[in-house]
Amino acid sequence: MPVTYERRGDVPEEFTWNLEDIFPSEADWTAEYEALKAVSAEIPAMQGTLGGSGRALLRWLRRKDELEVRAGKLYGYAACLADEDLADSRGQELRSRAMATLVALQSAAAFAVPEIMAIPEETLEGFYAEEPELETYRRTLYQIRRRREHILSPGEERLLAAAGEMADAPDSIASVFRNADLTFPDVTDSGGTVHKLTDGSFVPLLESPDGAFRRQVFETYYGRLGEFKNTAAAALDAQFKQLRFFAEARRYPTTRAAALDENEVPETVYDNLIEAVHANLDKMYRYVALRKRLLGVGELHMYDVYTPIVADAAAEISYDAAKATVLEALGVLGEDYTALLRKGFENRWIDVYENAGKRSGAYSSDAARPHPYVLLNHKDNLDSMFTLAHEMGHALHSYHSCAAQPVNTSDYVIFVAEVASTCNEILLMRHLLGTTADKKQRAYLINHFLDQFKGTVYRQTMFAEFERDMGRMAEAGQALTADALCARYHELNRLYFGPDMISDEGIALEWARIPHFFYNYYVFQYATGFSAAVAIANRILSLGESAVADYKRFLSGGCSADPISLLKIAGVDMSTPAPVNDALALFGELVDELDALC
Repeated sequence: MPVTYERRGDVPEEFTWNLEDIFPSEADWTAEYEALKAVSAEIPAMQGTLGGSGRALLRWLRRKDELEVRAGKLYGYAACLADEDLADSRGQELRSRAMATLVALQSAAAFAVPEIMAIPEETLEGFYAEEPELETYRRTLYQIRRRREHILSPGEERLLAAAGEMADAPDSIASVFRNADLTFPDVTDSGGTVHKLTDGSFVPLLESPDGAFRRQVFETYYGRLGEFKNTAAAALDAQFKQLRFFAEARRYPTTRAAALDENEVPETVYDNLIEAVHANLDKMYRYVALRKRLLGVGELHMYDVYTPIVADAAAEISYDAAKATVLEALGVLGEDYTALLRKGFENRWIDVYENAGKRSGAYSSDAARPHPYVLLNHKDNLDSMFTLAHEMGHALHSYHSCAAQPVNTSDYVIFVAEVASTCNEILLMRHLLGTTADKKQRAYLINHFLDQFKGTVYRQTMFAEFERDMGRMAEAGQALTADALCARYHELNRLYFGPDMISDEGIALEWARIPHFFYNYYVFQYATGFSAAVAIANRILSLGESAVADYKRFLSGGCSADPISLLKIAGVDMSTPAPVNDALALFGELVDELDALC
């Protein structure tokens, strides 16, 4: 049975993250909050000085680094505290105050980018000669200046920065709605056992071998969600309106162009992903047909996609067992890597189990100082073990980059964010497949890997196509109504799953439960990241130490180069469709192996 606690206070301390590593007490947080509020009033004194000398520019950049670290800790503490129980107003208040502080600092510093943009190139080169320590910031200054046509006047930049708090509202509202206000009726299995249905328990309950129960879970969940479809649509409509506002203000043709340019990712990478997946849908259709045959059903429904094909091979995996297996599987990355894993496990970097009101899903925090924090909702199953490996991949990527890079280049961009996490998952799966010869267990593992593959490449690409279409609708002045969103989502679901899948009516509402649609063109990077991770894992397992060394250089790279160049360090060229096509070829091979085993 999944471990779930009714109240946050019931969770044993050992399974909670230790926020005292950031601030020893809430009083210390409050003191820093007050100090940073005062800083906002001091920053404008530096306005008009940045182009005067190399020393003045260096002084500002160092000050900015210091404030970035302090503000990151302030917000990181508040965000983690708030996510422990979204119904607890105390945590929400701290997060709101922290966000207001970040916005105030950004608004006060809005003069800096236009001033840096205005420095003539020859003058800037003279500054580098005058202050050699400015070389630390060459990459940062290039990133600012390359977007010259999208930078506005100081007053306009200040106005956009001040709008940041309002821009965060659609995501905040949708998150509180999904995680705190939205509740579901209990569901009862064929044996009479009553199960609590939550956003966190939804997918685990769909893994049940009882088809009638799976249908009940599916219809209960989406029936309840459908009662609030207009609220969910209004939040997404507001999200794309604010994205459109900022894109137009910065003179970008589309919201997607604005989002991808920020991370130096060509839009062709996004389009090539969708085209490559469309060209490989036959493999997905073969998988769906195989799942239908192995489940022995006359009709395959959307509530049948999570239940294991080899159900009696599923095993309960405790949190302790999951940690031990992950450590063993990632031993190929070296003792230094596994030592960091142990440090995270033993020093409460992780918030493990679900409690009432806790944020659903899993993540590794953006703030990695003094160390990363990981949120889980562990369910003692194979999927949760993979989630542990995944999120610790994020955490150690952040740890390596913060340890190796100066503050200004320590935060890697979103495009490479899913590579380390997925590489961990693939190494874990390869380890599990390499340590079992039992046909039934092997089939179960391959099925799980295929489900991960399907969910990360095919499914996330479907999400990416849906997000692209939402952007186009918003940019054409079309409201994102519940009916319009459901119609397009249902159409894409039929395309991606093919003729052997019944696209049940409820699945048209799935968009309303996906928090990533508020992350500004994030989801396509799960698919590209997975494809890159397949290539990196293959290099590590075939080449050994040299590939591991390349990979650790990538992990330590932060944003010291553009993401395409960073991945080339690890031996992967994402400027071509080859990694996506190669990953999907592997998917097809695994479908064939599972077919032969069963």
